[in-house]
Amino acid sequence: MRKALILPTKYVQGENELLNLGYFVQTFGKSALLIANPEDVKRVKPQLDETTKKFNITFVEGGFNGEVTRAETRRLQAVAKENHTDAIIGLGGGKAIDASKVVAEGEHLIIVPTIAATDAPTSHSAVLYHEDGSFDDYAYFKQSPSVVLVDTTVIAKAPTRFLVAGMGDALSTYFEARATHNSYSRVNASLPMGSREGLTPNAAGTYAALAMAKLCWTHLQEDGLKAKIAADSNLVTESLNKIVETNILLSGLGFESGGLAAAHAIHNGMTVLPGAHGYLHGEKVAFATIVQLVLEDANKEELEAVMDFSASVGLPLTLADLGVETITFDEAMAVANIACIPEESIHSMPFPIVAEEVANALIVADKIGQNYKERHGLA
Repeated sequence: MRKALILPTKYVQGENELLNLGYFVQTFGKSALLIANPEDVKRVKPQLDETTKKFNITFVEGGFNGEVTRAETRRLQAVAKENHTDAIIGLGGGKAIDASKVVAEGEHLIIVPTIAATDAPTSHSAVLYHEDGSFDDYAYFKQSPSVVLVDTTVIAKAPTRFLVAGMGDALSTYFEARATHNSYSRVNASLPMGSREGLTPNAAGTYAALAMAKLCWTHLQEDGLKAKIAADSNLVTESLNKIVETNILLSGLGFESGGLAAAHAIHNGMTVLPGAHGYLHGEKVAFATIVQLVLEDANKEELEAVMDFSASVGLPLTLADLGVETITFDEAMAVANIACIPEESIHSMPFPIVAEEVANALIVADKIGQNYKERHGLA
């Protein structure tokens, strides 16, 4: 059986690491196009100014309109070409990071997340959107970023909600990788760059990826709450370090080379529920993980452990926690129909997928969450 593992060339994490950004730019040349929301640039302007002086490099601020569209990424590519920049930097949250991947096309790319809300920074894929914010397409590149540079001092100062959402995204990693492993499904690790031709995955996940995915779950249980408390005080502790690494590195490698399954597909289906639109990706994935466990009839102890963890850090346990106060069977079927399209990762589950059963699992997971909250005085 063919297996594959895809990794960034370098991953560096620590306090005040942003001051070393210039060193990594220097490995490619003298200048870099900086793709970031202006507010994110403002947050770290002193560190950016200091690293340019220290390493004698130049940042060309390309600006970013906040959406990863074909037009915006073409504009940014033109800015890079006009200024003869030697590298591309994606700084900030997921949209700026994805835009930088599209602009760089797999070459000389430095990712600098300023929040630990998702596991996207290490991956070789990005999501494109239309001008109105609706989904356009996925983009895949020939390699992962050259450098992922994570400054824990910056992340500790971000709103705690982002760190917790990142834990929600990481929560699904082991359970989805386990399902993919058990079904011998193919994963994204071998997807090539360029046209849509040949994009059928043709490699299974490695045991290394599965082990990293499992370590996500271990770290979340051991250090999730302690990391949240540290973030509430804007302080870097070893627990915060561990959870930042879990959210970004372990979950990133675990999902991309271990595989996605039902949880992320159900998350995608939940986009039809208007009430959930204001919630973060990881918050919705956390609840979708509970739905996956119901769908696969996970043992009671495991389901309780997941809910105990989610409750401890404030992740959603019910649809109401995501702004969806009630749900009908027809609404649940609308979610399930999107989650079950042929291209979705839900088909990596180790049993045949039936849309009605997914809808049932969604409704039952919500009821189980309500029951849990009542039993623990959280309702």
